[in-house]
Amino acid sequence: MMIEKYTESQVDVANFCKALAHPARVAIVQYLLSREDCVCGEIVDELPLSQSTVSQHLKELKKAGLIQGTVSGPKVCYCIHPDAWDKFSFLITPVFSEVKSKLTCCP
Repeated sequence: MMIEKYTESQVDVANFCKALAHPARVAIVQYLLSREDCVCGEIVDELPLSQSTVSQHLKELKKAGLIQGTVSGPKVCYCIHPDAWDKFSFLITPVFSEVKSKLTCCP
């Protein structure tokens, strides 16, 4: 059996992409980006999903490090984690650049 090895960067890109691979998670990120402060309970009001479903999506985004949450009383407040987004941008930009340079390979 052949074991494939991936670089840490490849694993990181895959994890970031996996965390964003659901429209609800993209909507959550867009909502957080539209706000200047942390968001507590309003996310559920913005999405056509139940509290438990939103919580699961938030958990996946937080697990990937793309958002961060802090406890504020009985609620958890969420915001974008800028360092993680900087890292994701740094890792994914060369991938897009390489794809763009290879677009002429097939008619």
